[in-house]
Amino acid sequence: MLLDALRQEVHYANIMLPRAGLVTMHSGNASGCDRQRGLVAIKPSGVDYDTLRPEDLAIVDLDGNVVEGELRPSVDTPQHLFLYRHLEELGGVIHTHSPYATSFAALGLSIPCALTAIADQFGCEIPCAPYVDNQADHIGEAILKYRNKAPAILLGSHGVFAFDATPRDALKAAVMVEDVAKTVHLAMLKGQVHPLPPQEIEKWYDRYHTTYGQG
Repeated sequence: MLLDALRQEVHYANIMLPRAGLVTMHSGNASGCDRQRGLVAIKPSGVDYDTLRPEDLAIVDLDGNVVEGELRPSVDTPQHLFLYRHLEELGGVIHTHSPYATSFAALGLSIPCALTAIADQFGCEIPCAPYVDNQADHIGEAILKYRNKAPAILLGSHGVFAFDATPRDALKAAVMVEDVAKTVHLAMLKGQVHPLPPQEIEKWYDRYHTTYGQG
């Protein structure tokens, strides 16, 4: 079986989506890319998360051809592949409709960088691209056009895409998008939310990405 290690990582990212409250039923998906082989492992379409096994994942090449697996890949596979083809630094992509983040997307609103937690992880606001349909490469093109340095973006009236160097990093970004969206939503019920000054955002981002953790 191809890509055993990547299968395990992508399987973990997928099963964590419902556990983290980011998806319900069959919605959402996680993928990972083996750059050396030019292959992507992605959740199959319409499969329950609680029955999903690593061997159930679809393996496709960067053109979308199924290389291994008996189940059809996610209907969102073209968007994942578009991002892998155009952003060579990516190794993991996650798509969710997590409720608090998607409530901002429903309004066409970015999530302002009003918390140190947002500054830490994202270094800027989490942008919201205008609504686009699901034809051709429209979603991928919108992500490229409206993304900033944050490893995530909202799509107007749709949901969330998170992306990073590995599936686990992309999973963390997706979890953090929902967490900070909830906090900002609650704050907006109380009053006006003000973004942190740019210089303060940079301080928090630099510290988090240079001294946080055991790396």
